[in-house]
Amino acid sequence: MKKLLSYTWSIAFITVLLVSWEIGARLYDKSFLFPSPSAILVKLWELKAELFIHHLPPTALTILIGLTISIVIGSALAVSMYMKKPIEQAFYPILIASQTIPIIALAPIFVLWLGYSIWSKVAVTVLITFFPITVSVFDGLRSSDRNLRELMLTMGASTKDIFFKLDIPSALPSFFSGLKVAVTLSVIGAAIGEWLGAQAGLGYFSRRMMTQFDSAAVFAPIVLLSAVGIICFLFVVWLEKIFLHWRKHQ
Repeated sequence: MKKLLSYTWSIAFITVLLVSWEIGARLYDKSFLFPSPSAILVKLWELKAELFIHHLPPTALTILIGLTISIVIGSALAVSMYMKKPIEQAFYPILIASQTIPIIALAPIFVLWLGYSIWSKVAVTVLITFFPITVSVFDGLRSSDRNLRELMLTMGASTKDIFFKLDIPSALPSFFSGLKVAVTLSVIGAAIGEWLGAQAGLGYFSRRMMTQFDSAAVFAPIVLLSAVGIICFLFVVWLEKIFLHWRKHQ
């Protein structure tokens, strides 16, 4: 009942926000600067063929490739840092330093190195999603119960047994928490990459419409990007419920 009530409050707040936006936009009456939600939805419907057929697929592919690379390499690095202290000492400071560099400053460099191909956008997506996945997996591995570890050792368990039967299950909740952050950031990374240099994609389309002073068309792909991020987040939540079903019984 409480969970249902929390959704009710969220829906009510969003409704009030959208109604206020709609009224404010109509009173301001300058749609080329401040479009109303209804105008954005109308424009989204008018541009549906171009957005869904020509620009959504490149963005979705960028997100998929970037997230896959971040999950594979980030998890591998986290395991390596957990297993070997020298690797942690060597890479952890670099990992933190990578997040102090503004992504918006690096994106043009990736375009310069990799051109307008999909890989410049993938590089931005990887850079922005790599950190939360790596750190969450690393912290999750370190959170395994030491008492259970000692018990398993006294019962003759090998290092491999402890890793797969204790460390990985302990790291899964942290991994999914980091992944939920990463999937939302991946949408931002793909949009930034497309905004600064691309030939197709939702970010590219939004930037192109800005040069034409069509604010409703600028917002339309942003709404679609937000929908993509929400869908990706809900998909991760669904996967989390499948893989961590045992937490319901704790």
